[in-house]
Amino acid sequence: MAGRSGVSGRILKFIALTADEIIVAVVLLAVLPAVGIDVPLPITGLILGVLLIKDILIAPYVLGGGLEKKSSTGAEALIGREARVIEDLTPRGTVKLDGELWRAECVNGIAKAGERVKVVGVDGTTLLVERPAKREPAPPRRDYSS
Repeated sequence: MAGRSGVSGRILKFIALTADEIIVAVVLLAVLPAVGIDVPLPITGLILGVLLIKDILIAPYVLGGGLEKKSSTGAEALIGREARVIEDLTPRGTVKLDGELWRAECVNGIAKAGERVKVVGVDGTTLLVERPAKREPAPPRRDYSS
């Protein structure tokens, strides 16, 4: 739920999480008795209790952002990180990331040893990296105060 504030997003998730209990309660307590099917109250309580226990067990995962959390391990966790070029990337070479050497391929040109590059993807055990965009030098300032 990107774009929603934390509290309102959690409230909406909680409502979605408990929607099945609300629907089952309406069916068991209102719809079935209206058509002549009486479900004993202990059975209704047991069914709703099991559904609530299910929600209690999965709520920390769902409400804590478990479905949307960015991976903190594996290849996905490397994307967006900065590495230092050890062996020129022409376009393949070696970079150092967190003290470890990685094979890398520069996807936007050539990167020289010592340059910083950004990880934009992973292909097997090879990091796909980009050189930062070069900044154009500012035009010279003219002094018109004479």
